[in-house]
Amino acid sequence: MNFVTTLRVALRALRTNLLRSILTMLGIIIGVGAVIAMIAVGAGAQERVADQIRGLGSNLIIVMSGNLTSGGVRMGGGSGWTLTEDDAAALAAEIPGVVAAPMLRGGAQIVFGNANWSTTVYGTTQDYLDARGWALTVGRSFETAEMTSASKVALIGDTVARQLFADANPVGQTIRIKKVPFEVIGLLEKKGQSMAGQDQDDLILIPISTARKRVLGSGNQAKQRAVGSLVVSVADGFDAAATQQQMGELLRQRHRLGNTQEDDFSIRNLSEVLQAQEASSRAMSLLLAAIASVSLLVGGIGIMNIMLVSVTERTREIGLRMAVGARPRAILNQFLIEAMVVALVGGLIGIAVGVIASYTIAAIAGWRVALSPATIAVAAGFAALVGIFFGYYPARKASRLLPIEALRYE
Repeated sequence: MNFVTTLRVALRALRTNLLRSILTMLGIIIGVGAVIAMIAVGAGAQERVADQIRGLGSNLIIVMSGNLTSGGVRMGGGSGWTLTEDDAAALAAEIPGVVAAPMLRGGAQIVFGNANWSTTVYGTTQDYLDARGWALTVGRSFETAEMTSASKVALIGDTVARQLFADANPVGQTIRIKKVPFEVIGLLEKKGQSMAGQDQDDLILIPISTARKRVLGSGNQAKQRAVGSLVVSVADGFDAAATQQQMGELLRQRHRLGNTQEDDFSIRNLSEVLQAQEASSRAMSLLLAAIASVSLLVGGIGIMNIMLVSVTERTREIGLRMAVGARPRAILNQFLIEAMVVALVGGLIGIAVGVIASYTIAAIAGWRVALSPATIAVAAGFAALVGIFFGYYPARKASRLLPIEALRYE
């Protein structure tokens, strides 16, 4: 009996017990659907982390001002501005592959015409855009003369632009930051949310000299050229970990810290944080897929159970077919095909269920999902393998029946 005939006989046998066949498929449907949905959610999470890494910039390192000690009392991290613009210049000059930008930060109310918006103002240099890998949609960056003369110019983020100007071009317009007029010279490219869920586009950049003298600084800070943090990027091809160690050693030397003294600054490698988060997302997606695969195992056991029942019910049929010349291999193939058809049909339905579930999760929960043809193909192939694996024992049992005993079976 050829393959087409065997397949026709197998399909007829499945249609004879249609409800039982559908219930047998249920485990495969749930298993394949769950695997696809979980892999899609996990892949979406990994893509989101990858976007955050790209949004931060290449090998980004943040140096924060550390603690101060006064009269034996430790004030805690960030309690004093222990970093200066000169520290940023020294890092860029003495450590290869480093771009460093000093930064002041503070909140302010921004006004344009009848519109106003509360946002974060950063005082920094042209190097900040290079360190962050941040391009401009329209306009230009700060010029050297504007930095040295404390010019009242600003670069604004996409969120601020939408709140103040709607869809109009903001370049050339005048806004007021803490009642000080600033000319908008550029619009920053949209970055989206950070790893902490903060809107990276809700900000304004102004020259650090302007920020210190007119908006954010105090007289003492202006005299010391103090800053709250440094934004540092390490060029591709340089070891970020080794560069980070060199930065720490150079800053300790510049701040004249003894061997027994603690650092008065802290260094955070944000790329390492995000890469760890990506590894966690990958491990979680694999765990979810493994848990969902248990449903496939249960479905396979269900197929084996039903196929064993089917062999028992059709023992006389098997004996009759053998008596008229059917070979054991034909019997084996028939029951294997029945098991594989159950698994494949269940797998195809499960794929549809998984795709629908993925987009439903994305719509309701707001999670990103990523479906790939490879994932769907692997799920379908795995479903077929489950049918073959768990259908082999019942098929082999059917093919080894003795014709005489099978015909006498009641």
